[in-house]
Amino acid sequence: MSKKVLPVALSNRHIHLCQEDIEKLFGVGHELTKVKDLSQPGQYACEEKVDLVGPKNIIKGVRVLGPARPKTQVEISIADGFILGLKPPVRDSGDIAGSPEFKIVGPKGEVEMEEGIIAAARHIHMHTSDAEAFGVVDKQRVKIRTGGERAITFENVLVRAHETYALEMHIDVDEGNAAGLKNGEMVELITE
Repeated sequence: MSKKVLPVALSNRHIHLCQEDIEKLFGVGHELTKVKDLSQPGQYACEEKVDLVGPKNIIKGVRVLGPARPKTQVEISIADGFILGLKPPVRDSGDIAGSPEFKIVGPKGEVEMEEGIIAAARHIHMHTSDAEAFGVVDKQRVKIRTGGERAITFENVLVRAHETYALEMHIDVDEGNAAGLKNGEMVELITE
């Protein structure tokens, strides 16, 4: 049986904003400015950046990703949490309930957030045809084995299968560095 391999991408800290918060931070009627497309269809990095303010410190210049979302969500690493003085829960994207309070500062205003900052759980985006080829289904948890000098096996990796997704595993920079991974390297999906 051949190995099931896919590329990995290391996700740096970033923010997804709802339109209401875009306008509070950048001005009424502001539209996000696309800089470059990301690997997932329809997603893009924006010119806009904001500062995150925690009880202990500030992280400046956090990249906004587009398009606008229904709810504002910040994705940081555990190490970023130490800098800010926060303990971001490890969660699947969109699961922000009960996450720490923080503040977002933009050039035209700021937003006090009661929740919305997480350390994104490791996950795999894949097209439904990839899921079929890999023998997995949406929301299944799998393992991922890396190679090289710092080879490790990631457990509890969420499969997110949808007809609009492109095949790629997402982990944060902390996890990628611990495994000695770089963007685009191939990893092996394991179902047991």
